[in-house]
Amino acid sequence: MQTNPIPPRQPRRSRRKRRVWLWVLLVLAFVGAAAAGALFASNSLLDKSADDVVEDGLLTAKDKSTIMIMGVDERADDVGRSDTLMVATIDPKKDQAALMSIPRDTRVKIKGHGWDKINAAYAYGSAKGGTEGGEKLAQRTVEDFLGVNMDHYVVINIQAFQKIIDAIGGIDIDVEKRMYYEDPWDDDGGLIIDLKPGMQHMDGKTAVTYVRYRDEEGDIGRIKRQQKFMKACMDKVTSPTIIPKLPSVIKEVMSSVKTDLSFRQMLEFAGTLKEAQKNGLKTEMVPGKPLYIDGVSYWIPDLRKLRTTLADTLGIQLNASERALLDRAEHEYESSIPANATAAPATKSSSSKSSTQKSTQSSSKSQSSSSAKSHSSSSTESQSRSSSQTQESRSPSSSVSQGTAPAAPTKNSGNNSKTQ
Repeated sequence: MQTNPIPPRQPRRSRRKRRVWLWVLLVLAFVGAAAAGALFASNSLLDKSADDVVEDGLLTAKDKSTIMIMGVDERADDVGRSDTLMVATIDPKKDQAALMSIPRDTRVKIKGHGWDKINAAYAYGSAKGGTEGGEKLAQRTVEDFLGVNMDHYVVINIQAFQKIIDAIGGIDIDVEKRMYYEDPWDDDGGLIIDLKPGMQHMDGKTAVTYVRYRDEEGDIGRIKRQQKFMKACMDKVTSPTIIPKLPSVIKEVMSSVKTDLSFRQMLEFAGTLKEAQKNGLKTEMVPGKPLYIDGVSYWIPDLRKLRTTLADTLGIQLNASERALLDRAEHEYESSIPANATAAPATKSSSSKSSTQKSTQSSSKSQSSSSAKSHSSSSTESQSRSSSQTQESRSPSSSVSQGTAPAAPTKNSGNNSKTQ
């Protein structure tokens, strides 16, 4: 009977060596898991690239990230202008965020072009160096104006804007009042804004008209709607129905916008905004006042209040040299405003109301002292004036002028200022 031979006993040294390698593998696995956990626990939004050279005099926060968000109205026959401009300050460690809206009529100094409206910076840069030049000059202008370094940028055009809203399934907006406007020459074949007051579910195309509408408040009223719209978007993006779809939505965003944010950074950006929405997303606008210079309307910022507010948002205490720099910037800005600058006239709504009251009083006096025939004539004339005022008030902002950036086609130049 043949039995299997018993394998020889391995030397003690060989068994000990195997155990050592087993422990080495376990330690490496543990270190790898810990490193991966630390990687995803950290936030790449705070990473500063080696080639990111910060201009002297610009504030930069180490534990926060600043992102310039720019909505651009680009067309085949026009270089385009920055239609919407915001700066997001993100604090991923505390899950806090703030949005600072910059009116597009804000008067700023654009490098190589002097003083102009801030929305002209993108047009100047695009005319000289294409869209990339537009983004760079716009970012440089925003940085010089705010005195703050921009870590990242996001550029969205109108077509991409519609795709993004459609990708999240539309949004719900409570329209605050009746909004109606027609322009046959605008928006590549005609623009019609027709919104009724009340809660409405909007697709991308309808949402664009809500954001672009301008009333007697001009740029300020539209910024209020843009901020309201942004909050509605945050509500939708952070809703339980969207969260599982967020990666696919981010992919749609990445393919529809121009940005220097990576896919991971976009996810972190969305995640921080989601948590910030719970903690109270702060929305602000550049403080200032309207002013007319040579018949052109501008938004004149309160530079000191603006920059001290931003420093506080970034958690930065201004030192003596930074305060001196702010003093010089404020003095330069105030000195650049011409002596013939005038305050903005009363809005059309107030003048229309006053005119209506005078017309009513005149009609009342006419009724008490004239015959039925003259009463009929007066009534017809009053209705004609009222109709004219109604049509005039439908125009969102006929008194707002454009800046001196590269001009759009003649057929659009008179109407684009009303809606863009």
